[in-house]
Amino acid sequence: MIWWSSVETRRFWRFPLARTLIPMIEQVGGRAREAARVMARASTMSKNIALENAAHRLTEARDRILAANAADVDEAIALGISGALLDRLRLTESRVLGMASGLITVAALADPVGVVTAGFTRPNGLRLTRMRVPLGVVAVIYEARPNVTADAAGLCVKAGNAAILRGSSYALRSNLAIAQVMSGALGHADLPPDAVQVLQDTSREAVSALMRARGLVDLLVPRGGPQLIAAIEAEATVPYVIDGAGNCHVYVDSAADLDIAAEIVLNSKTSRPGVCNAAEKLLVHRDVAEEFLPRVAKMLAAAGVELRGDDEARSIVEDMSPATPDDWATEYLDLVMAIKVVDSGDAAIEHIRRYGSGHTEAIVTRDIASADAFVAGTESAVVMVNASTRFTDGEEFGFGGEIGISTQKLHVRGPMGLEALTSERWVVRGEGQTR
Repeated sequence: MIWWSSVETRRFWRFPLARTLIPMIEQVGGRAREAARVMARASTMSKNIALENAAHRLTEARDRILAANAADVDEAIALGISGALLDRLRLTESRVLGMASGLITVAALADPVGVVTAGFTRPNGLRLTRMRVPLGVVAVIYEARPNVTADAAGLCVKAGNAAILRGSSYALRSNLAIAQVMSGALGHADLPPDAVQVLQDTSREAVSALMRARGLVDLLVPRGGPQLIAAIEAEATVPYVIDGAGNCHVYVDSAADLDIAAEIVLNSKTSRPGVCNAAEKLLVHRDVAEEFLPRVAKMLAAAGVELRGDDEARSIVEDMSPATPDDWATEYLDLVMAIKVVDSGDAAIEHIRRYGSGHTEAIVTRDIASADAFVAGTESAVVMVNASTRFTDGEEFGFGGEIGISTQKLHVRGPMGLEALTSERWVVRGEGQTR
C-alpha cells in the first residue's frame, strides 16, 4: 500500500475533506459498536445464512462489481500506478467468483464463538471455563485489493464482530460495491447491516483518526507498506496487529533436490509477484551454486524477472545487475529478485535474521537436520520446508481466507483466520462461595 504518494496527493485535492472529519469517524465507529453488540449474540445459523446469501449476491452482482472496478482501474492507470499495484486492484469474473467461494468456505467452518478452551473445578467448588468471544469492532486498513473487502468482512461476521474497512482510494468504487452486497446479506439474515462498513473518506487524516478511535475500535489490522506501519507505530492508540512487509527468502541448501528447488523458486517469485508471500530473495549454498544458478536464472529470466546478484552470483551468471545494500531489505512486489551465494545454512539464517521482515522463509533440502536447523534458526511467522512461499495464505491454510498475515509475535502470527478474531474470557460458576 502507498501510504501517501504524489498520486494520492493529487487525488486528495480532487476530493477535499469533509469539515466533520472526527464526527464522521465517531459516527461510523458508533454504528459499528452497536452492530458488534448484536453480532456477539448472533447464532451460528444467522451468521452462516448471511455469508451464504452474500456469496449468492456477489455472484449475481458481478457485472455491477466489475463495472465499478473497471472505473477504478481506468482512473488508476490515468494516475500512473505501478503494474504490480494495478494487478492487485484489478478484478476479473474468476476473482469475484473466488470471493463468493471464499464466503461459502467461511460459512462451512466451525464457529469459534463460545468454544470452551479450558475448564476445571477449584477445591472450593468454583467451576472455571475459558471460552472464545468476539473481539468487537475490527478495523482493517488495506491496499488496492478489493477482494480483501469480502474476505475481511466474511471473517469478521463469522467471528461475531463488526468491521470497519478502509481500502485504498484507488479501489473505493469496487469496495463500496462489494460492501453494499455484504450489508444487504446481513439485513437478509436479520443482522445489522452496519456490521460491515467501508470508510469512504480515504484521506490520511481519516486514517489517523481511525488509529486513535480508542473505545470504538478493538483491533486495528494495517495491511500495507513501511510508511503505513511506521505511522501506525507512531500514532495508533488502539490495539493493532502488524501485517507487515513480505521480504520473503528461498534458501537452496547443499542437499537440495535441484529440480524441486528450481520449481519452488520459480513459483515463489512469478506465480503472483505483487503479493506479500512472493519470494524476493534467493539464497544458494556455495556447493550447488555453479550447477543451480545458471539453470534457475534462465527460468526466471524467461519469466521476465530482473535479477540482481552479489559478486559471487554475478561471477556465475553474468547477466545480472549488481545488488546494492538496499536490495537485501527491499520488498519489490514486482518481477525483481536479488540473489546471494552463502557458505552455509547458518549464513543463510544470519542473512534472513538481518534483512527479513518476519513473514515467510523457505528452505529446499533433503537433509532433515538442515531443515530442522533452518526452522529453529529463523524467526519468521511461517517457515516452509520444500514448499513455495506462496502457500502462506489463509485459504491455503484452510482458514477460508485471512484478515491479514501477522508478522509480529502477539497476539497471533501468520495468516489470521477466525480464531485470531476472537479473544478468550473466563466464566466462573459458583454456589454462593465467598473469599
